[in-house]
Amino acid sequence: MCSTVTSNESRPKTKTERKLAEAAEYERRRAQREFEAFGAERERRPGALSPSEVWWCQQYQWLKAQGYLLRPRYDPGWVPSWDGSQRDPFTCEDGQGLKFGRIIDATRMSDGLYLSLKVVNKLDFPHEVVIGQYFMMEHSVSHPQNHCVPFLDVLSVPDESDKEIIVMPLLLDFTRPQFDTFGEVVECLRQLFEGLLFMHNNHVAHRDCMSRNIMMDAKDLYVEPYHPVNRRMKRDYSGYARHYTRTQRPPKYYFIDFGLSRQYDAQEDNPLEYPIFGGDKSVPEFQNSADIPLNPFPTDVYYLGNVIRQEFLNTKAGFEFLKPLVDDMVQDDPNARPTMNVVVERFDFIRMRINTWKLRSRVRARDEGLFEALYCGATHWKRRIGFIIKRAQAVPRLQE
Repeated sequence: MCSTVTSNESRPKTKTERKLAEAAEYERRRAQREFEAFGAERERRPGALSPSEVWWCQQYQWLKAQGYLLRPRYDPGWVPSWDGSQRDPFTCEDGQGLKFGRIIDATRMSDGLYLSLKVVNKLDFPHEVVIGQYFMMEHSVSHPQNHCVPFLDVLSVPDESDKEIIVMPLLLDFTRPQFDTFGEVVECLRQLFEGLLFMHNNHVAHRDCMSRNIMMDAKDLYVEPYHPVNRRMKRDYSGYARHYTRTQRPPKYYFIDFGLSRQYDAQEDNPLEYPIFGGDKSVPEFQNSADIPLNPFPTDVYYLGNVIRQEFLNTKAGFEFLKPLVDDMVQDDPNARPTMNVVVERFDFIRMRINTWKLRSRVRARDEGLFEALYCGATHWKRRIGFIIKRAQAVPRLQE
């Protein structure tokens, strides 16, 4: 089902139509940048399948036989819904291509659960499946501190022995929709700190736990299913997807992408690895020590501390109470950083000292304008009074 952009100039566009037009223009500009970067061989009709999408299309029938259904766009018999019309492909549901070619959304046919499928080259990332499946073992899978993305299934790709497909829940960027209150952020950080500690206690270093590798299960956060490519839209692209606040529906946060992760022997006190750059290129000890093996666990502490510094301290107002802890986590000397055990202990002490008024206060950007502050402040207070009357928790604890 498509949302259309009208060509009738006799009436003003609705808010939905304006937003769809903006999204379409953004997608056209992105496609143009891709063309400029990769050249003529990448040029294609608007809305057409990319090379990575063609590969998924070739797996459509096999995946369906395994019980996983891709969107109509990837059906080999797909006919674009905008063909023969003036509709813009980027305003149609089946015009939404993949953001990352190795990851696609799917539906589990047995129960309708929305999923993510990730294709992994075993030669490039031989540890990813092994580590993910380790955290699905009986001793870990139901542990409340386990925040490793669940591997629901692992499929071997026919005729491509070097490839496996990991089946995971459909997740969202942990920062979107945005946080409403400080209490919501505190709960997020509690889960992330205990999740990384759980990995470290199992002798696993993530080695790439930067912001893009932190996600959340948002299926209960939305009133109706969101579109896997554009979370602002309903899954059928019939309008905007409405959502609750995290206070109303606390999500669970996950670490994803174990491609660079390693597990060590429990007796190994100081495991050493040569530096390898993940998504965060700012690791101090990697800048001039590419040929010196280092302990990866303090680097994990830096990664997570830097996420908090970038996402909250540098861009949001009022998070100074986290600064001493974060400053220690991102010290240049990896040996001076606290272990995750110490991080969890210090954070527990910090959060116990935050008063309820602060926890219920609104999270606002440092560069927020006056009009936005007035509007968002008014709507926040309306919600806040309702939460107080209903005795909603100031720190919305996830119920396992």
